[in-house]
Amino acid sequence: MIPSVLPTYNRAPLSFVKGEGAWLTEADGRRFLDLGAGIAVNALGHAHPALVQALTDQAQAVWHVSNLYQIPQQQALADKLVDHTFADTVFFTNSGTEACELAVKMARKYFHDKGQPEKVEIITFDGSFHGRSSAGIAAAGSEKMTKGFGPLLSGFVHLTFGDLDGVTNAITDQTAAILIEPVQGEGGIRPVPDAELKALRQICDDHGLLLILDEVQCGVGRTGKLFAHEWAGITPDIMMVAKGIGGGFPLGAVLATEEAASGMTVGTHGSTYGGNPLGCAVGCAVMDHVANPDFLAEVNRKAGLLRQKLEGLVADHPDVFEAVRGSGLMLGIKCKAANIDVVNAGYDNQVITVPAADNVIRLLPPLTLTDEDIAEAITRLDASAAQVENHLETA
Repeated sequence: MIPSVLPTYNRAPLSFVKGEGAWLTEADGRRFLDLGAGIAVNALGHAHPALVQALTDQAQAVWHVSNLYQIPQQQALADKLVDHTFADTVFFTNSGTEACELAVKMARKYFHDKGQPEKVEIITFDGSFHGRSSAGIAAAGSEKMTKGFGPLLSGFVHLTFGDLDGVTNAITDQTAAILIEPVQGEGGIRPVPDAELKALRQICDDHGLLLILDEVQCGVGRTGKLFAHEWAGITPDIMMVAKGIGGGFPLGAVLATEEAASGMTVGTHGSTYGGNPLGCAVGCAVMDHVANPDFLAEVNRKAGLLRQKLEGLVADHPDVFEAVRGSGLMLGIKCKAANIDVVNAGYDNQVITVPAADNVIRLLPPLTLTDEDIAEAITRLDASAAQVENHLETA
């Protein structure tokens, strides 16, 4: 008999009932150090007082009115995002995959309204992940996500990650945009080098294309800048945001320049829940913390400390680990042992990591984790690696 919850997830046998900071409490009372943060979602950790207060205050006022009316909290969050980024305008969604749908529509509508309706193709890269919607799986193109779901949405050209020559050669009269994650998350924590992001921006400028950045996982302070592309000193035309922007409340957004958004006029897109008062009240509180330069400086300091200690961990366990990679507090450890064995050993030692492609485990902790949390993380990861080593020796 099929379960009452559709069985599309391979869930770990853990049920968390309470969280505080970087820690989660299981139903049986065990405390787990959370280095996953809900897959880069809980940017300020669990039960952050400012977020609890923002949600509580708004819940006692009004929850939902729909986008038929003005929403002050939505306006306030849009203003904060515009003030701190390249963007001139923002559309709010409930998730990253919804943001992907709009980003694709926005790019194609832009060229349609410019009298170039043939420009519909979007260049993407292997290892990418842009959500589970029809546009998202078509954009990524991997068999794992697309098998059985055809016919796929057309108009995506898939290239090898890091192949700049391939980008130039793939551009035709039908090309509208390039879509890329500055740091691939699901693909195994693969950063795009700054020089390559600069080159992609230049290619778009030279060929009259739009640059779409997917910062759903790598944005909102995760890499030590408010958004990851800032490290390269470039700006996109369209950017997808979600996960950390809501601090755990379902919230996403598409940020765009006035020019790129020019085709999105009244009636061209909508959302029942997107930008609702509850989500945007929490989003405002998140931005008040994460956009603070002092907060981002602390993220960078802690990221340096964690990475240094992880390098030592890798050196101590050469049969389990291979290398550390990533940016800021978006780190990956390339494994020699099976990454899922490392994740499961982590559960035994009450530390949470997240598997990714390329045999990588992801470390995406709350941006608020403490130095003491970092020390405890290394202790528990060390114990997990030793457990995996023992299994390797007895296998």
